[in-house]
Amino acid sequence: MPTALTLSGSIRTGSYNRLLQAHIGRKLEAAGVTVTALDLADFDMPIFNEDLEPDNVPEAAVRLAELWRSHDIIFIASPEYNGGASPLIINTLAWVSRQRPSPFQHAIFGIGGVSSGKYGTIWGLSHLRESLTKVGALVVPTLLGIGPASEAFDEAGAPIEPAIIRKVDSMVKELTHFSRG
Repeated sequence: MPTALTLSGSIRTGSYNRLLQAHIGRKLEAAGVTVTALDLADFDMPIFNEDLEPDNVPEAAVRLAELWRSHDIIFIASPEYNGGASPLIINTLAWVSRQRPSPFQHAIFGIGGVSSGKYGTIWGLSHLRESLTKVGALVVPTLLGIGPASEAFDEAGAPIEPAIIRKVDSMVKELTHFSRG
């Protein structure tokens, strides 16, 4: 049975990106995937600084890299900050990318995000896709940008807009059917 990690680039209470993380997790489980939802608050890492290497690499970065290496699918939900991915995601990727062997060579990656604006994290997701691709990740084509956040989900945490529902279904299909070969 395939395995997946889901994570959110926002750890705040009431985060819409955590809501998206949970929704994608449920959809992956319905597709027959064993899902582990990660909370990045459980992976304490200082701001990336090469001066900390190699003797003071955070144990959390080593743990995360191992988790990424051992799962078939990784879904990242990230808010957008000033047109880029969230600082939490950027710092996480910086630390994880320094681990060897590369934690980006096995899994298929999906990215999505929710924002308060009508563009729904499209710029931030483009930035995230580029960063992931540069470190060797295979990111599925569907770009899951959702906004405005306050109108996006029903009481059960599912997207309301039909186009977003179709994009979620497309992403789940891509995540479960793409292969590294």
